[in-house]
Amino acid sequence: MTITCRKILSALVLVISLFLGVYVRYNGPEALSDSYLIKLPWNLWFTKNDTKVKMPSLEQEVPFKKATFGMGCFWANDALFGSQPGVLRTRVGYSGGTTPNPVYKSMGDHTEVIEIDYDPKVITYHDLLQLFWNNHEYGLTTVIKRQYMSLILYHDEDQKRIAEKEIKIEAGKRNEKLLTELAPAGPFYPAEDYHQKYRLQKHGWIVEELNLTPELLQTSEVAAKLNGYIAGVGTQDQFEKDIKRLAVPEKIASFVKIHLLENAGGSLYC
Repeated sequence: MTITCRKILSALVLVISLFLGVYVRYNGPEALSDSYLIKLPWNLWFTKNDTKVKMPSLEQEVPFKKATFGMGCFWANDALFGSQPGVLRTRVGYSGGTTPNPVYKSMGDHTEVIEIDYDPKVITYHDLLQLFWNNHEYGLTTVIKRQYMSLILYHDEDQKRIAEKEIKIEAGKRNEKLLTELAPAGPFYPAEDYHQKYRLQKHGWIVEELNLTPELLQTSEVAAKLNGYIAGVGTQDQFEKDIKRLAVPEKIASFVKIHLLENAGGSLYC
């Protein structure tokens, strides 16, 4: 009888361990607080399914322009630009070179870049360039391999004119040679799926609950915004506005807000 009880007890412990493992996988370690445990079945099963049903379309029909920059590791850039007001979508990839079909382990003469879709009525190309100048992982005067070089790829003559003017201004601020290159935008090759919204994908349960497919990680504003906020980029006021506007579920919003506050002011660099 004692042996049977022990077997039953061991089986129960195993089941509970597996259950908690699945729960943390979907909800993150912060979910093991008293407030979550009280509502454990609801949080694990019903909220997950509810979220997928209630989420609105992640696309916005807004006229936009593109901007493309190389400024070091593209994970950091994805978070930096993603939560900026007026930025609609971001995707990271390889561009600026001639090697056909580059991939991360064999990108040839390409550079890691971020491609940004932005609403020029909300954020200007000049505004984006200020973020570009002030957030280089390796600086603007450091000789670095082409993968991480400072690069501006312009999409029209207006961007070219603005960038040329800005380069002269920035060069005048330094005693060393400014190494930023300016070139017309050419083919853009999206990076592998695991590079897209890297900070957000570290919390896989959010990606699953919002049904953010590999395609949506590159094309949805929700993904761009959450990836930035979870890395600590952006103000709390702007976060609250975006969460409401994009109808982000409360459980996810609360989780991301914790990380926004904890990571604010921290380094984004890889």
